[in-house]
Amino acid sequence: MFTPSSKARLTTHDLGRFAGKTLFDRIARVVCGAGCLPRKELFEAWEVARRVRRRFRGGRVVDLCAGHGLLGQIMLLLDDSSPEVLIVDQALPASCQTLAQAMAAEWPRLQDRVVRLETAFDRVALATDDVVVSIHACGALTDRVISLATASRSRLAVMPCCHDLDDAPTGGLTGWLNGPLAVDVVRASNLRALGWQVWTQTIPPAITPHNRLLMAEPTF
Repeated sequence: MFTPSSKARLTTHDLGRFAGKTLFDRIARVVCGAGCLPRKELFEAWEVARRVRRRFRGGRVVDLCAGHGLLGQIMLLLDDSSPEVLIVDQALPASCQTLAQAMAAEWPRLQDRVVRLETAFDRVALATDDVVVSIHACGALTDRVISLATASRSRLAVMPCCHDLDDAPTGGLTGWLNGPLAVDVVRASNLRALGWQVWTQTIPPAITPHNRLLMAEPTF
């Protein structure tokens, strides 16, 4: 069974599964050819990117805790008005460059617009026009992403995971809600309290159980 949640790498053996003419199929074929990306990362990046682009257009895309950086590159493909994507991780996988080269070979307009940076992401200077995105920044890392985006008044989209229930605020809601959901409700509520507009969505749970997508932007 071909399950989208699998951590198995996509390879050329999977090309026949993506024979269509859609943008997703084209991206999937490039990923298969690169042979370095877990299957679930393809589906996660696609589902998050298209939901975020419905809300946030233009601006530099800043992909934090980016791993291979596929999310940011799909964001550029969905909206070419963004000048570039900055892919940031403390330690980028060696295959990050392999994937970027494969994507640029298929879409030459990505050439020189995908910037990779190995550093602690709180060292990255953000701007108000940026779109800050992060998939599964573990535990408190998600809160650091949110703090950076709110400090710079950048648009924000995060899909949290690995909630630290020992330290993360739950707002006293665990009598009604499970712990991770309570943490994410508090995150959304805190952004609203700052005067930000908040949107909450999910991606299909068949891809990941950590499927809550939180988007926000300042309104003042």
